[in-house]
Amino acid sequence: MNLSSLHRRHVLGLLLAAPAAARAQLRSAEELENNPRWLQQREALFARRPIVEDEALLSLQAPARAEDAAVVPIAVRAGFAQGQGARVRRLVLVIDNNPSPLAAMVELGPASGRADLETRVRIDEYGFVRAIAELDDGRLVMSKRFVKASGGCSAPPGKDAEAARATLGRMRLAVQEDAPPGQPLRAQLMVSHPNDSGLVMDQATRLYTKAQYVRNIELAYAGQRLLAAQVDFSLSENPHLRFWLRAEPRGGELLARVDDTEGRHFEQRLQLVA
Repeated sequence: MNLSSLHRRHVLGLLLAAPAAARAQLRSAEELENNPRWLQQREALFARRPIVEDEALLSLQAPARAEDAAVVPIAVRAGFAQGQGARVRRLVLVIDNNPSPLAAMVELGPASGRADLETRVRIDEYGFVRAIAELDDGRLVMSKRFVKASGGCSAPPGKDAEAARATLGRMRLAVQEDAPPGQPLRAQLMVSHPNDSGLVMDQATRLYTKAQYVRNIELAYAGQRLLAAQVDFSLSENPHLRFWLRAEPRGGELLARVDDTEGRHFEQRLQLVA
């Protein structure tokens, strides 16, 4: 067999193999999209209710490859202000391949100005991060991003244990001061807490640190509920939450209440003036 015949047979083999390779890639994408962990979470949270993906209604921003798997910034953005033809009553954050995939479930109250949230999370394996919004008419809308990151849930803390204990529970509330009149105000909550996952090994003792993390966050403004969140250790050390509140002409008190898995309770108040 001459070289020309070998070349033709090689090209023919490539052509025949191409559809098989494409099918394999398609199967791989479907397996990632419909992996068992996500399907289990989906069934537990939403049963068989339909979920649509519509970036005009809901978008999720996350890096394609994280610089630090223990501190991955994400942002969930709704395509409308609360009450403008639709309202988001609940936001759910799922990280498919984390040991505890349900990272946050956030109920939004009447004081919420926009269904937009920003935070930082841990990601343990390559996989999808998903944000699912439940609208007040019962529709479910999802946005997802595939993030390349690993080891975030077992990464050592940024602070040593003594320093973390010294500042544990300290909170800071801050609110945007230059918002246009009548527009929602951007605000943020920062909590000093190790948010230990229980998956980090102490290199000196070779024992795993005890799991202790922020479990509940409640925010209220001017006597009305802003949000109530159930969260997990998938949130990074020193949990951070950026949110929006509905401006009140007479101002009011912004109140943050935080509970952790050890039964500790923390509060912070900030008085806003008109």
